[in-house]
Formats: sequence, C-alpha cells, structure tokens
Amino acid sequence: MRGQNSHFVAVPADRDPQPVREFHSFTAELERLADWLAHCRIKTVAMESTGVFWIPLYEVLEQRGFEVMLVNARDVHNVRRRKSDVMDCEWLRELHSVGLLRPSFRPAAAIVPRRSFMRQRETLVEEVAARILRRQKALTQMNVMLHVVVTDITGETGLKIVRHILAGERDPERLAAHRNYRCHASTAEIIAALTGNYRAEHLLALKQKFAAYEFLLQQIAECADQIERLLTCLAAQQPPPATPLPATRRTRAAKHQPQFDIRGPLHRLTGGVDLSQIDNIGPQAALQLIGEIGTDMARWPSAKHFTSWLALAPNNKISGGRLRPIALRPFCAAVR
Repeated sequence: MRGQNSHFVAVPADRDPQPVREFHSFTAELERLADWLAHCRIKTVAMESTGVFWIPLYEVLEQRGFEVMLVNARDVHNVRRRKSDVMDCEWLRELHSVGLLRPSFRPAAAIVPRRSFMRQRETLVEEVAARILRRQKALTQMNVMLHVVVTDITGETGLKIVRHILAGERDPERLAAHRNYRCHASTAEIIAALTGNYRAEHLLALKQKFAAYEFLLQQIAECADQIERLLTCLAAQQPPPATPLPATRRTRAAKHQPQFDIRGPLHRLTGGVDLSQIDNIGPQAALQLIGEIGTDMARWPSAKHFTSWLALAPNNKISGGRLRPIALRPFCAAVR
C-alpha cells in the first residue's frame, strides 16, 4: 500500500511474527522495507498505483530485484467492508496470493526515463500555449491587434514586432517595417493594427509573459537534448536494420517538434520499421508512441487487446439480450 506519509505492507502470516508493518515514506525507510521483504523471502509485490507516491517505492523494489505488480485501486476496492490502511494491504496481499489481480502497464526500465522526459516536454508545450494566449491578451488590452493581421504571433513577423515593442519602439510605421514579405496583410493594415494605447501596466504584463514564453522554450530545448541522448543510446544498442530508411512523407515539421533527427534512431530502435509511414502519424507522434509503450508489443495478446487498452474499443454492456452502449472509459495508457 502506498501513502504520502507511510506505506503499509503485508506478508503471509507464516513469513514473520508481525506480518503487517508500517514504513515511513523516507528513502532510508524504503530501503528498510525492501530488506524486510527480502528477509521474508518475498519474490513478487503488489501495490496500488494511485497518485505518485508509489513511484519511489516501485523504483527501490525494482532495483532490488523484486517483481512488482501495479494494480488499479478501482479494481481492488469493490468489496464492501470496513476500510483502513491495514485492512487494505491485507486484502491486496490476499488477492495477489490467489492470482486475482490484473497488473497495470508499465514499460521497461530503459524506456521510463525517456517517457518522463517526453511527458515533461509535453507539459511545457502546453504551458507555452497558455503563455501565448496571455501575451495576446496583453496586446489586445493595448488595442494592438497583432493577431488580426498576423496568422501566428509566434512567427517571424510577430516575434520581431513584439521584441521591438518591448525595446521601446512605439511608431507603428517602424514596427510594420518588420513585416515578412510572405505576410498576407499589407503594410497599411499592419500599421493600423499596431496603432494602440501603450499603457505601462499592459507593457509590464507583455514583458513578463514574453520572458516566460522564452524561458519555457529554453526548457523545452533542454528536454529535447535529454530525449535525443537517450534515444541515440538505445538505438545504438540495437543492430543495424536490414531495410533502409524510407523517404519522408512530410516536408513540413509539426509545431514545437524536436529539432533533432527522430526517424533515423527510431527506425533502428524498432528493427527497421518506420512508424511515420502510417497515415496521420508523423515523426513526433511516433516518438511519443514509442516513448510511452516501448517496442515490446508482446505485452498485449492481440491488436484488439491493444485497441481496448487504448480505450478505443466500445465498452458495450449486454443486459436482457439487449446491447446497452455506455461511454468510453478515459484513456489511462500508463501509470504516471
């Protein structure tokens, strides 16, 4: 059992005079927990996967050689009874001893760091989108309608204009001179859009939002460096594929796509399979897919099982001979 302050652990009654013990969540206590399980001759451990409190304990047990099974708390708490931490861990041990627990998916240990970097990068990209909207709000409050005449305010024209506004330029004609020749709006339209009310409070908000935006871009680049390093290392451990890398199907990179070569290492890591050749899957989507599940598809007996795990299969219920469709369950591909 996992918890913020402590973990309750139960072993078979014949393994120790005190079969249920409580351990604090500090690292030294987790090591002591692993020592106790080893002393009790425990080989496999079942634990709930709710929250993030299980992650340090899982990593300690995995490093110590235990076979750890993560289970969904929803699947083990369907029995009506009194509830306590002690009874929960005993019930979990009993279900595990008779093979009634279904493990949640967790990729191989070599994939987990890359998955963490990918998720961190995804979080940063979402924060970048929020910063862009707040920056646009600050411009709108000054009645600088840049987003009306420029398709993307994070493009070449938008960034140059915002940087010169923050540098102290207020003349709309000089600001419009930074218009890229590919911009659809005319110079006169941009001049009209940049004629605003540059109040100090809105300029301060714009400055801070733009600084946060650039800082997030730097953090995204740091995550990309770590992902590239791990991807290259994992690919180098695989033999060269027998089939050559096919020609790319896309000439335009997706927004915020990592700038390093994705297809080459993934092609070698997957044994000569180029996932970006699949419709609607580009290099970045392929990288996210491999980053979440790895390359071992034997964890799913068939393609139908994999589709069901992705929450893409209808969750139908039959009652009285009638099919009663219900809403799809939320996708929870991997335990976070």
